[in-house]
Amino acid sequence: MAAHREAAHRKPRQRLFTGPAARRAATLALAGAAAATVLDGAAQANPRLTPAQVEAKVDRLYHDAEVATEEYNGAKERSAEAERSLDALRDEAARGTERLNAAREALGAFAAAQYRSAGIDPAVRLALSSDPDQYLERASFEDRAGDRQAGALNGVRRQAADLARLRARAQDELAVLAARRADLEQHKDAVRTKLADARRLLATLTAAQRADYERSADAAHGGSGVRADRGTPRGSVAAPNARAAQAVAFAYGALGKPYVWGASGPASFDCSGLTQAAWRAAGISLPRTTYTQINAGRRVARSELVPGDLVFFYSGVTHVGLYIGGGQMIHAPRPGAPVRIAPISQMPFAGATRVA
Repeated sequence: MAAHREAAHRKPRQRLFTGPAARRAATLALAGAAAATVLDGAAQANPRLTPAQVEAKVDRLYHDAEVATEEYNGAKERSAEAERSLDALRDEAARGTERLNAAREALGAFAAAQYRSAGIDPAVRLALSSDPDQYLERASFEDRAGDRQAGALNGVRRQAADLARLRARAQDELAVLAARRADLEQHKDAVRTKLADARRLLATLTAAQRADYERSADAAHGGSGVRADRGTPRGSVAAPNARAAQAVAFAYGALGKPYVWGASGPASFDCSGLTQAAWRAAGISLPRTTYTQINAGRRVARSELVPGDLVFFYSGVTHVGLYIGGGQMIHAPRPGAPVRIAPISQMPFAGATRVA
């Protein structure tokens, strides 16, 4: 009876899925859990943004990407400088090695000759000599040669020490170069991340909303700015000198070319790449970044601007254009916006520099 009662109270065994049915059930359960987690996380961490909020975030990301681009340009320039310094040290070390090897060979040959002739006592050599005067003259020469040998030996020692110092400097410069390259990669990743985030946000807008955003962004940066005749804007003045005129002419020739971060021509430009290329065409070398270009000439007031002056924007001096007169500039605005003419009043003015 006890066994019968125990069996009666035992729960019926549930039948488990097996084979394909089990795999389908498990897959559906995992998919449902994953979807619930993603949707819940997205709802909490990334609530749906309005088109205006998306556009504001995209604007900020483009600005941050431009800041990172200028940092990338600076890191690239520093990396190139470190590489040139390392190459120079290596060349100098190679020349030093050649000189040291030549000096060692000369010293070795002299030492071998001395060894071969030093086997007889000088007094015996004098006694055996058929011409004592000639022997004494030769002995005096050998004394002088010994002095030269000592000097050559000291010279070899100095050259070896100099070469060791050069190699140590080259090793230090190699470490600097590695750090510069790591810095370069970090800024490159930052630019790519900002631009990818901007593209993802823009993809959440409808086609009409994206078109509205592009129109408003164009207006904020001066419209298309590409004139069919590439003429001078109304109200502008002539460039103050031939070099400034050459820089302005180059900028006009770049109108319509695409913005590409890190580019300095001839097919594409970023903002500081355009101004650097324009003045390079005029025979003047500018540094690569906005925050170094602003110190590359004489600062001028906004009311004193003439064509060819560099005009800078934002508190961090993160954007630059080339002034062309009439309150306008030519600049490379941002990804997706080609080189164009724009009023300098469209962005927060940070300063201006006259290069020549």
